[in-house]
Amino acid sequence: QVQVVESGGGLVQPGGSLRLSCSASGSIRSITRMGWYRQAPGKQRESVAAIPSGGTTNYADSVKGRFTISRDNVKNTVYLQMNSLKPEDTAVYYCNAAVISSGTYSPYLYWGQGTQVTVSS
Repeated sequence: QVQVVESGGGLVQPGGSLRLSCSASGSIRSITRMGWYRQAPGKQRESVAAIPSGGTTNYADSVKGRFTISRDNVKNTVYLQMNSLKPEDTAVYYCNAAVISSGTYSPYLYWGQGTQVTVSS
């Protein structure tokens, strides 16, 4: 079994910064892609940023230049550094990880439980 746990959310003023972390643990052989999504009240979940095991990162247009995704493959952890936060960034942020578990050869997508980010003065 694999667990994915996010942390680092909270309340921040407009223009402030937060750093989210997401760690995967359990029966992990390797992780291909890791990503961050968010869902604001009354809206659909949207992709924020993603980082493959190799290759380039990608970002939603709304966060380009403000958010940075990175990962530590040894710790099976992905980070989202969020700068110049705006009220419209307020949402529950979810992490996912495409995990190839021990004894398998195809990735399975696991999701975390989400962490609340609120940007307000």
